[in-house]
Amino acid sequence: MTRFAPASFVLLWSTGFLVARYATDDAGPFTFLTVRTAIAASVLFVAARLLGEPPVPRTAVRGQVAVGLGMHALYLGGVFAAIDLGLPAGLSALIAGLHPVATAVVARIVLEERLTARQGIGTVVGMVGVVAVVIDRGVAGADVSAGALAAMAVAVLGMVGGTIVQRRSGGIAPLVGGTAVQYAATTVCLAVPAVVVERWDFEPTARSFVSLAWAVGVLSVAAVLIMLWLLRREAAASVSSLFFLTPALSAVGAAVLFGERLGGPSLVGLAVAAGGVWLVTAPVRSRPT
Repeated sequence: MTRFAPASFVLLWSTGFLVARYATDDAGPFTFLTVRTAIAASVLFVAARLLGEPPVPRTAVRGQVAVGLGMHALYLGGVFAAIDLGLPAGLSALIAGLHPVATAVVARIVLEERLTARQGIGTVVGMVGVVAVVIDRGVAGADVSAGALAAMAVAVLGMVGGTIVQRRSGGIAPLVGGTAVQYAATTVCLAVPAVVVERWDFEPTARSFVSLAWAVGVLSVAAVLIMLWLLRREAAASVSSLFFLTPALSAVGAAVLFGERLGGPSLVGLAVAAGGVWLVTAPVRSRPT
């Protein structure tokens, strides 16, 4: 689990932008996410009972609600809203790629997590890889609205805040039950704009149901549980660095599914981003005495 969890998380999470592109064709972003998180919360509540997990302590509920609002309501809501407003997937991935750097800075201040010289270099290298991918996809000249950029700013801030809270206090809550609480809080939060703004915009098509099934089973359950498990074992900056690989892998997926161009710089960027993640996350070997 320790060896394969990071790679598994990256591969699963990288499909999120592809799902967002599919999902927002037949549903409003907030409506889709409300349905997604409501189902995920129900599944995880049942799973927690079947696994015999103890109930989430009352002292941990507030922290799990805060994590849910940051990691899920603000991050997912911001990303889906930005894509629905026309932000190209590559550019949205680049902006989301700012999250590891921001998390490393905030974790250093709030959690007193120190980056080694190698990890600092890895953070910079990872960002270079992300930029290479996005430049190759030709989004630099895209017509981007202020609303889409504001939505992505909210997404980045939400993920940073949620990651810090989870790293600081999330360990006292059972993993599955705590995640269920996060999704329950997210559902309540996103239901407001889904009803008030979008008037519950969900068209029941094969595409919307396939997107929903993947979003719940793969992203909301499998990928998020892996991420939260990693946050209990690793520093926040190390786990966040895995997000450097998301834009490049999303580009690969878009090339396969949507026929989008994938040039040599994207492949080089993927390799560079992978190198940056390795520098940040690889264990430091002690020298023999």
